[in-house]
Amino acid sequence: MERELHIRGMDCLDCAVKVKNALAGVPGVHSAEVKYVRKRATVQVDESVPVTALVEAVQKAGYDAEPL
Repeated sequence: MERELHIRGMDCLDCAVKVKNALAGVPGVHSAEVKYVRKRATVQVDESVPVTALVEAVQKAGYDAEPL
């Protein structure tokens, strides 16, 4: 299953790497692609992973996120 998030607060490649690592650490995430220029993250997850878990992981990394 694919989920997309709008990420606020990213302004460089290092930010995108932090967000990607945070998302990759969520159990059930298979892959995460983050584009800081577009302020988006595309995440491949198990169906059992709630979008709130992804949002919380991004918030813990210091950024804001909302599902698209």
